[in-house]
Amino acid sequence: MMRRRELNHRHRDQQSRVFYELSALVLNLLRSPPAPMHFADQSPEPAIVHHPPPASTTTTISPAGFAWLMLGISVSLMLCGSVTFFIGFMLMPWVIGLIMVFYVAGIVSTVSMLGRSILCYAMAPPSPRKDIPAWKLL
Repeated sequence: MMRRRELNHRHRDQQSRVFYELSALVLNLLRSPPAPMHFADQSPEPAIVHHPPPASTTTTISPAGFAWLMLGISVSLMLCGSVTFFIGFMLMPWVIGLIMVFYVAGIVSTVSMLGRSILCYAMAPPSPRKDIPAWKLL
């Protein structure tokens, strides 16, 4: 039992670490400035040369690489979603069965309370009937 908890805890830690690293990667890519793109029909201008600042060592990603990254993120999220759906789909009969057990327990409890009240009323000793004066009936 303890080993199962430890494995479950490690799995959650690993899963949260993966999501943390993925979100950090995406945010880092979104924060970095886009790379200047030169098209084939444009002539490169040798007079204007952009040098990145030497203090920061940021790596840039190509637009195709960014598209592949977004595709990978979306596919991984779809797979996680489908796994979650499958787990929920497999657990749904257990949830419905538990609800039915609670309904049956409620019906049994209600029937037993009704039976107890009927039996207690039938088994009770007859109480002496008091005569009610006529003036109280009006």
